Amino acid sequence: MTATAQDRPVSPTALVIHGGAGVIERADLGADDERAIRAALDAALDAGQAVLARGGSALDAVEAAVVALEESPRFNAGKGAVYNAEGGHELDASVMEGHTRRAGAVAGVTTVRNPIRLARAVMEHSPHVMLIGEGAEAFADAQPGIERVPNDWFDTETRHEQLKKAQQRERDQAQAATDLKGKYFGTVGAVALDAQGHIATATSTGGMTNKKWGRVGDSPIVGAGTWADDRCGVSGTGWGEFFIRNAVAHDICARVAYRGDTLQAAADEVIMKVVPELGGDGGAIALDRDGNIAMPFNTSGMYRGWVKPDGSRGTAIFRED
Repeated sequence: MTATAQDRPVSPTALVIHGGAGVIERADLGADDERAIRAALDAALDAGQAVLARGGSALDAVEAAVVALEESPRFNAGKGAVYNAEGGHELDASVMEGHTRRAGAVAGVTTVRNPIRLARAVMEHSPHVMLIGEGAEAFADAQPGIERVPNDWFDTETRHEQLKKAQQRERDQAQAATDLKGKYFGTVGAVALDAQGHIATATSTGGMTNKKWGRVGDSPIVGAGTWADDRCGVSGTGWGEFFIRNAVAHDICARVAYRGDTLQAAADEVIMKVVPELGGDGGAIALDRDGNIAMPFNTSGMYRGWVKPDGSRGTAIFRED
């Protein structure tokens, strides 16, 4: 007798998000800013969890959560994207569905309000995985569901001040061009487990403040900043060059799949040992098919939030949260 969808066991759902890791000191974050950041994280959790609660897919859930984060000026993605060296904004994003290994990514887009939506469109409506720059914008022209905005829509005073400080530091310090530790302002991401037992991951970023030469970090690179398979999903945040060099997102899930590590052990070893040993820093969120969540980071803080399989949820910013 063939089992129907109604007969199949329903898996517990879970969701974990991040709004970036970096130099986040409690003394530098006012009470009003902290409340606003936590409220924005909660709004993203609400958006993703609403999808999961009605039996929706992990893919829909991570897209909804990341769109909410992209819409907030508090995080370095979408509306809150940092400035490049020319005073503009170049945005990157990627999405991956674990049980099918489908993936889509965009890099260096300048007029797409929600890059994560375009990354999903690349996955679903093109034969490719990654599109960049003018080509990605041309592809967006043919996608009716992709909202376009002028590049200055992404302007915020806070990010402009960060650009001015970064450029002043570069003028004052000859090593600033290569010493980038702590000089970024994060990324956003989400990993979800749906009631069908499927995992999906999404990551979006404005990149690195004062970036030059069309620099692209790990966020749109499948296996570096984003990974999902049928056991595990990861979204990274931090100094992207080191996440690329260490294939961080894939490495965490590979340790789970091939060595039998627990999710926490795998994530901790890669984020707390492998990345810093080469000189990088950052953090990651990870989720496995049993609903276990890991959120390691080797910086002073990481914006993060979660909804566990038992329904408990929370947000955190600092290490002691």
